This record gives sequence, structure tokens and C-alpha cells, in this order.
Amino acid sequence: MTTDLSWMLEDIVHNVPKARHAVLLSADGISRGATEGLGADDVRTISAAMAGMQSLSRAIAHFAGPGEDKQWNQTIIEFDHGWIFLIGAGQGAYLAAAAELDVDMQQISFRMHRLVARLGTNMTSPPRVVSDPPAGGAGRVGGQQGTAAAGFVLPELDATINEVPGARHAVLLGADGLPRGATTGMSRDLADTISAAMTGIHSYSRATAQFAGALEDVHWRQTVIEFQHGWIFLIEVGRGSFLAAAADHNADIEDLTTRLHRVVPHLGLGATAGRSEGT
Repeated sequence: MTTDLSWMLEDIVHNVPKARHAVLLSADGISRGATEGLGADDVRTISAAMAGMQSLSRAIAHFAGPGEDKQWNQTIIEFDHGWIFLIGAGQGAYLAAAAELDVDMQQISFRMHRLVARLGTNMTSPPRVVSDPPAGGAGRVGGQQGTAAAGFVLPELDATINEVPGARHAVLLGADGLPRGATTGMSRDLADTISAAMTGIHSYSRATAQFAGALEDVHWRQTVIEFQHGWIFLIEVGRGSFLAAAADHNADIEDLTTRLHRVVPHLGLGATAGRSEGT
């Protein structure tokens, strides 16, 4: 029988002001504990969504760039009303925590990592994941290869990525989840693959909205995935559309996200994207 570790999770909500909830889950989406105040259905939804998001994240780790060590570090989901943080909690386990928007992010991160250390020697380090490049190497992001179809490169987006040292690639997704354009070096096939994964990550992110706070009108802003070798960003840009971008780990991510938001009005979203429910 799996031990229920809910009592240990209370450390986060009791000692971090503005923290809401915490859930411990296995890689296959089974809850191993949750803080008080979460219903059984909510815990199952959160656990399944977090596990699914990590599976998709691993599949596109190469999008963040080349490198022998493609270990996943953490995922952060931002809503208008709060945050969700996800870190590794040992081999095949994850710890998720939800907090209000003005939580002290350093404090909750410290408490989460300290809790992982307390959970036991069999849950002290996340599994190391090294993703293989796409078959055949066509459009491989890690090697900066791929030939974009004529008219598929978005010049404004291309210029934005080139302005930030360490930024690699970006792709614009329409409301239907299909790529509307990308930066130089991304083939259409690769953009299709990344877009499909990002559409799933967005869906999983939104499925956890109630975890961040019980509001009727929730608004997802972005999901940030950190690997040992780089970053992947999925950003809401309006009209049901998204921007997916990748950067090296040492890139100025604040500068990159600011520039990505700034270029949005120049990407011609009005003609291609509709409004999706809840965005």
C-alpha cells in the first residue's frame, strides 16, 4: 500500500504566506498526498494534468537547445490570480504547490525543496531525462537545422529572437493549435511537432487553474519550463493564440519575454486567430 504523505505537505501552506495548496504525485499521475481543502476530484485532475504536462515537456526538451544534460528542473504556471510550481520529488515523483499572485517566490521555492529533502532518501532527486533528437535529424532544433517553407518565417519574430543573446527559436500558434509562422531554422515539420506538444501543455496548464485559486473567470498567462540546459516558454498573446519560445539557460529570460510581448501586435493575429473559451 502506498503511504499517504499529506501530513508532510502541510509544511508549505502553514509556513509560506499566500501559499494555497500542495500535491505530491507520481509520474503516472497518481496522487501520493495533498493538503487539506482539496477535493478528491481536484486532486485527481491536478495529478493527471501535471504528469501529462511533464511527459510532453520531456518530449520537446531538445527545443530548448543542444546539450548532453537535458534534465528537467521545474515548471511554473502563471495565471491572473495565482501561480503553480512543480518540481521533482525523487525518482518518478513530483511536488506541486499553488500560491496567490503576490507570494514570495523564493520562500515557496525554498520550502518546496526542503520538503523534498525530508520526504526520504528514495525521493531526493528527480529522474534525469535525456531526450533523443527527432528521427532523421530533419528540422532539429538542437543543431539549429531546418529549412522553413517560403512565407513561413515571421520577420518581426525572427528579429526579436536575434536581439536577445541565447534566444533560440519561436513559433506562433493559432487558436486551432496549428503553427502560423516561426523563426529562421525551424522547418514546418518541426513547428508542427512543437505546436502539437504546446497545445497539450496549454490544455494541461488550464486544467490546473482551480488549484491556483477558486475563481469563476480564470485567465492563464504563461507556462515556463526550465531544463538544465535551457528554457521553454508558452505565452498567451490574445485571440486564443500563443507564442512558444526557447532559449539557453543563461539567456536573459525577462528581457526575452518582454520583447516577445512587445512584438505581438506586429504578428498579424487578427486575420488568423479566433478567441478560445476562457482566454
